[in-house]
Amino acid sequence: MNPSLIAILVVVLAGGATALQAPTNARLATAVASPVNAALVSFAVGTVALGVVAAILHARPDVAATRALPWYTWLGGAYGACFVVAAAWGVPRLGVAMTITLMVGGQLLISLALDHFGVLGVPQQPLSLGRIAGVGLVLAGVLLVRRS
Repeated sequence: MNPSLIAILVVVLAGGATALQAPTNARLATAVASPVNAALVSFAVGTVALGVVAAILHARPDVAATRALPWYTWLGGAYGACFVVAAAWGVPRLGVAMTITLMVGGQLLISLALDHFGVLGVPQQPLSLGRIAGVGLVLAGVLLVRRS
């Protein structure tokens, strides 16, 4: 099977998991009295799951390499925490589809800027009419989801 096709499939499935994660954590937030508590439980379960997978794969971090990283590389977990809290908070207020489409819209807007300027070490990909139109269509989809 084509490696690019496998990567696309994995990413699409992960996106589907994100759609499942939002209402799951929203329901958890009700039981544990806040979206922050739900995110804490979610990350604890995720940490255990990753620990098991890392043990199975015998994956060990290169501690020396991590010392050379810039400070901002340690913020990925904080971004994830914001995402999980916002989803757990947003789903009961906006619904799953609206919450996820707004999140995807935000991701796309920031990703265009990251790509255009080559921020955080990503390969630089200048803005183009096609890329802007693609994001615009997704944002139009957000409006359609909201008005339906």
